[in-house]
Amino acid sequence: MLKVGLTGGIGAGKSEVSRLLVEHGAVLIDADRIAREVVAPGTPGLAAVVEAFGQDVLAEDGSLDRPRLGSIVFADPEKLAVLNSIVHPLVGARSRELEQAAAEDAVVVHDVPLLTENGLAPLYDLVVVVDASPETQLDRLVRLRGMTEEDARARMAAQASREKRREIADLVIDNDVPLDRLQRRVREVWDELERRAGAAQE
Repeated sequence: MLKVGLTGGIGAGKSEVSRLLVEHGAVLIDADRIAREVVAPGTPGLAAVVEAFGQDVLAEDGSLDRPRLGSIVFADPEKLAVLNSIVHPLVGARSRELEQAAAEDAVVVHDVPLLTENGLAPLYDLVVVVDASPETQLDRLVRLRGMTEEDARARMAAQASREKRREIADLVIDNDVPLDRLQRRVREVWDELERRAGAAQE
C-alpha cells in the first residue's frame, strides 16, 4: 500500500485532482467529508461538540450549524483548539479504519486540506501538492464559490503560504492550466504513484 497525502490551498482545485485520481483507481480518504460524518446527528462527536459549545451550535433539525460554529471558533484560537481536540482524533480513527479496509497494493490518497499547517507530512509515503497562484485561487473563490473578495483573502491568509506547501511536496500538480493539461499531469502523477506502489510490494 502506498499512502499519499494530497493537499493544496483553498481554491487550488484539489477536489478536481482527487476526482481524477479516483478515476485512475486511487482509494480516496477525504478528511473534510469524514469531519462532517463524525459530527452527524446522533454521533458521540456531535454530543461532545454541543457539550463544549452549547445548544446554540445546533440547527433547528438537530444537525450542526457549521456557519454558527465557525463564527465562534475562527475568531478565538482557544475555542478552535477545543474543537480540533474533539474532531481530529475521530477523523484520524475513521481514516485508519478506511485505510485498513483497502487492498494491500492500493494507492490510498488522503485528501487533507491542513496537511502543511498541522505538520502531517511524515504520516505519508509521499506528499502531492496541488498548486495555483493566489490570483487563480482568489478568482475561483469569488467566481465559483460566491465568496466576497475580503472573505476569500482572509481564508487564504489563514492557511500556510504557497512556499510552505511546496517545501513539503514530493510531487507538485500545477493547476494554473486548462483542464486537458491538468488531466495529463494527473495521469503522469498517477503513473509515478503506481510505480512507487509496485516497488513497495517487491
